Amino acid sequence: MLKFYFNASPNPSKVALLLEEAGIAYEGMPIDTRRGHQFEPSFLAVNPNGKVPAIVDGDVVMFDSNAILLFLAEKSGKFLPPGAEKIGSPVRGEMLSWLMFVATGVGPFSGQAVHFKHFSPEKVPYAHTRYQYESMRHFKILDAHLAKHKYMVGETYSIIDMDVWGWARMIPFILGEEAWAELPNVKRLHDEIMARPAAQKALALEDTFAFKAEVDDEARAVMFKHLKAG
Repeated sequence: MLKFYFNASPNPSKVALLLEEAGIAYEGMPIDTRRGHQFEPSFLAVNPNGKVPAIVDGDVVMFDSNAILLFLAEKSGKFLPPGAEKIGSPVRGEMLSWLMFVATGVGPFSGQAVHFKHFSPEKVPYAHTRYQYESMRHFKILDAHLAKHKYMVGETYSIIDMDVWGWARMIPFILGEEAWAELPNVKRLHDEIMARPAAQKALALEDTFAFKAEVDDEARAVMFKHLKAG
């Protein structure tokens, strides 16, 4: 059975959504990053970068949520945009472009926006402003695209929509609740996916394990090792 290493953060959530949507059997393997589980040798053997999510599917070991989404969709034959399975097709090119846009833009900038908004031990106005701006800029690109399309690639719900949902559900935490007013089309997609039973199951996965909620000194010591290194 597929082993799925997860916590409640955006990237594992979108993989959990696909697993539930596609009906893929899996064993949940919780990784509590506030307790330092990501640095245990057994997990580093799966993902040397010490990040979630990761999967072990027979002989296949994978990390990075976007790579996992594509792998599982291609293996199961489910939730790929129609025509995207063909190498060199225009639809596949569009799918890969949006998949990488989330991987290299939406996710990293949103993650830094969260860090400097909520967790930085000192206020850094420039960094806060930059990442808030860039995070919103990326979401507005998604919003403009969704103003013309029901879903991210064509008119079919796919892994790209799941990819976007993973981060979109965190918009109030990233940018503030008021940000939804500027992103009506992202909100539409978010609300549609949130109403799906698979999304509720994916979010409920975190309740199967007592993840540490507090970001105290112990958590900071394992989450932000650069502070000690500095």
